[in-house]
Amino acid sequence: MSKSNHRFAVSALSKKHLPRHLLIPASNIRPGVLALIKADHPDFDDNSLLSFDELNVYRKKYLEKILVHEVGELSQLEQDVIESINSNELLSTNIDFTQEENLTLGNRVADKIASFGGSWTFILLFFSFLLLWMAVNVYLLASKAFDPFPFILLNLILSCLAAIQAPIIMMSQNRKEAKDRQRSEYDYKVNLKAELEIRLLHEKIDHLIVHQNQRLIEIQEIQVDLLEDIMMRMKPKL
Repeated sequence: MSKSNHRFAVSALSKKHLPRHLLIPASNIRPGVLALIKADHPDFDDNSLLSFDELNVYRKKYLEKILVHEVGELSQLEQDVIESINSNELLSTNIDFTQEENLTLGNRVADKIASFGGSWTFILLFFSFLLLWMAVNVYLLASKAFDPFPFILLNLILSCLAAIQAPIIMMSQNRKEAKDRQRSEYDYKVNLKAELEIRLLHEKIDHLIVHQNQRLIEIQEIQVDLLEDIMMRMKPKL
């Protein structure tokens, strides 16, 4: 009778009397699985026993928990990236459109004059005007020319035109330089934001890879435990 009692023990979960070779002590259970068992059975201590079938049920729950956690963590990673991008105002805005809205009438006129003064249309019209002026004063109005050679009035007009055109072009160039500086600042901000986000992504991916590797090792260890349990069950039959 004593030998019979020695061969059997009680499972702490099902309260059934089972052969000892079908039971496993709590000290041989992995911490993650043991935590799940204690969560459902607070009275389960390190000296308690449970059957292999009961242990396999909690091993399955633990594996399911790991997989659910991994999927949830991946979704959380995607959510963090989206929030990091949408939390701040978009930096890559259209600078040209923004500056065009703030132009005054003088700035618009200066841009038009600078654009026209640097075109072939202005050069051709300018030379045509000079040739026409000289032809009128030399040939058509030779006896009563209003600006005879050496065309002093024409030189005065050209000097006044150059004196007025130069500061207008400088105004346009200064505004374009300010626009280029602002574009450079925007480019720097966009590049910096992209660099920080890429670095953040690298850190999260590295953390995710390390974390997943640890989980895979735990899964493999549980699989090894299952194989060992199968071998232990097969030994009495052999």
